[in-house]
Amino acid sequence: MENLVQTAMQNVNFAAIMPSLVLSCCAMALLLVNVFIPRGKSSLVSWLSLGSLVLTAFFCLGAWNDPRFGFAGHVALDNFATFFNFIFLIAAGLSILMSDGFLKREEFNVGEFYPLILFTTAGAMWMASGTDLMTIFLGLEVLSVSLYVLAGFLRDHVDSNEAGLKYFLLGAFSTGFLLYGIALIYGVTGTTNVADIGIYLSANPAELTNPLTVAGMILLSTGFLFKIAVAPFHMWTPDVYQGAPTPITAFMSAGPKAAAFAAFMRILTLGLGGLQDEWTSLLWILAVLTMTIGNVVAIYQTNLKRMLAYSSIAHAGYALVGIVAANEIGMSGILFYMLAYTFMNLGAFAVLVLAGKKGEENLTLEGFAGFGYKKPLLAVAMSIFLFSLMGVPPMAGFVGKFYIFSGAIKAGYIWLAVIAMLNSAVSLYYYLRVMVYMYFKESSEDFGWVAMNVGAVVSIVLAIIGVLYLGILPEGIMEMAKSAIF
Repeated sequence: MENLVQTAMQNVNFAAIMPSLVLSCCAMALLLVNVFIPRGKSSLVSWLSLGSLVLTAFFCLGAWNDPRFGFAGHVALDNFATFFNFIFLIAAGLSILMSDGFLKREEFNVGEFYPLILFTTAGAMWMASGTDLMTIFLGLEVLSVSLYVLAGFLRDHVDSNEAGLKYFLLGAFSTGFLLYGIALIYGVTGTTNVADIGIYLSANPAELTNPLTVAGMILLSTGFLFKIAVAPFHMWTPDVYQGAPTPITAFMSAGPKAAAFAAFMRILTLGLGGLQDEWTSLLWILAVLTMTIGNVVAIYQTNLKRMLAYSSIAHAGYALVGIVAANEIGMSGILFYMLAYTFMNLGAFAVLVLAGKKGEENLTLEGFAGFGYKKPLLAVAMSIFLFSLMGVPPMAGFVGKFYIFSGAIKAGYIWLAVIAMLNSAVSLYYYLRVMVYMYFKESSEDFGWVAMNVGAVVSIVLAIIGVLYLGILPEGIMEMAKSAIF
């Protein structure tokens, strides 16, 4: 027994989980701090949350090019996990910055909001660094449970209650598929370690045609495809995005989605690489379906949050193209694209936070009529983000799409790249339509309620810097993304 304990302790390496451990401890400490802060005075908690993210970022920096492994091969803080960790931290930071003014406007300024975002971020980190299916599942559950609460956080709003309930019920249902897939993979291979699964299937090629292996792959994929919002598992997205508090909608569109991509990429490439022909064919079809449904349905949306929800579905389809390519430029392109998407999408949502009225009103095309004349600086910022989402150079969105589509072409998936580019062209219509309303429609509103609070303005400025930097000088970040690929 003593030898077993010593062996187990040797496998423990807290350095491998230090960023998520620090963030979790900070979140728990902030819950206690919040007890002593009067209700409605939670701005201090928001700034302390930002400090927690900065502190966590320092621990992430120390892990770059210095991979740490621990807990008997269950966790790997490698460059891949570290790159995604920075995406999570950026998404959480921008969301927290735009949240303080939003919660004050909605008269629901309670401090628990911010620790929940930190817990969600910690769960995302476990998903990115998990090298065992059970570790990834643990991270997914921590992330999901926190998001269920955040989606329904505005208890007095019916739409928020509906969003939280729908996300919870459908999320729990998708988790069942994920667990069933894990069980089948374990039944075939006898392990839940991602690398060991790949080794076993390589050593036993007959198992690649085992129906249980293929079924396990499909069920496992279903759980992640739900989080990524890939068609036909996307139906929850528009309702949840519309009903959730706008800062949380922004966070959900970037952080958790990137976490699902991180875990999904690690499992497919390292664990199920032997089934590449099968999952490539499946994802080829789903990528086309997702891009097409997202872009076509977005055309008919008048609520901007629903429009951006369907837009996020389409962008998930673009990112899937990189997984189908399964080469260096395609895979590293996904990492670059997730970072670019974080800046441009959260920036757009930050403008919506400022433009919205109490009760989440005015977030429609008609509500944005004349916005360009009444609030020119915000309108210019919104235009920058929309141009980037379209994929117009020299914005980050163009470079991200260029890398992913180039990967598909290099891998021989010419038609997939062509379909993706055509879908990107379709998206011009509904993005440009927002600008038409901002600059070419008259409005009876004076937008006098728009309060330029410091947090939201800083988040918009940082997002603009990120979009322009990644679009004009992408080489350095792309090299980092390439060094992060397995």
